[in-house]
Amino acid sequence: MVPAKIIGICGGSGSGKTTIVRKISEVVSDFVFVPQDNYYKSAEFMSNRNITAFNFDHPDAFDNELLISQLDALRNGEAVDMPTYDFVKNRRREETVRVEPRKLVIFEGIMIFTNKMVRDLIDLKIFVDTPDDIRFIRRLERDIKERGRTMESVIEQYLTVVRPGHYQFIEPTKQFADIIIPEGGNNEIALDVLVTFINSIIRA
Repeated sequence: MVPAKIIGICGGSGSGKTTIVRKISEVVSDFVFVPQDNYYKSAEFMSNRNITAFNFDHPDAFDNELLISQLDALRNGEAVDMPTYDFVKNRRREETVRVEPRKLVIFEGIMIFTNKMVRDLIDLKIFVDTPDDIRFIRRLERDIKERGRTMESVIEQYLTVVRPGHYQFIEPTKQFADIIIPEGGNNEIALDVLVTFINSIIRA
C-alpha cells in the first residue's frame, strides 16, 4: 500500500491556517484533517486570573508522543481515535473522534515544525506568514468570542508568552517550509497552486 501523504500547514496564532483548510475543503473533500490543537496537554488549573500559569506557546505544551503515533498510523492506512480539547476549561475532553485513513492528511498547527520527529512525517510543509498586528486582532476576537476569555487576559497572555513564543519557536521554523504563503487564506494564487497539488495526490 502506498503511504498517505501529509501536508503540514504551520504559522502563528491567527495567521489564517484554518481559513486555508476551510478553502481547501470547499474544492477538495477526500482528505482527513488533524489539528495540532487537539493534542494540547490538559491545564484545567488555568483561568483568566492566572492565564500564564501554563504556556500554550511552548513545544512542550503538546502530547507529541500521541501525535506522532497517530500521524504515523494514518500515514500507514490505519484509523485513529483523535483526542479533542476544551479551550474553555483548558483540558482534553473524554470524547474522541474516529478518523478513518485517506490518501491525504492535512495537519495544521502553530508548532508542527518544531519537533523533528513530527516534521519528518510531513511530505509538504507550508508556512503561513501574516503580520503580527493582524494575527493579534484575530486572536483577540476569537478568544473572547469562543474561549470565554477577557480582553485583559488575552493581552496579558499575548505579551507574556504568545509573542515571545512566536519568535522563539514558530518564526524560526519558517526555514523548514517548502512553500511560504503571505496573508494566509487571502492569497488566492497560492491557494490555487495548493489545490492543484492536492488534487494530483488524490488522483494518483
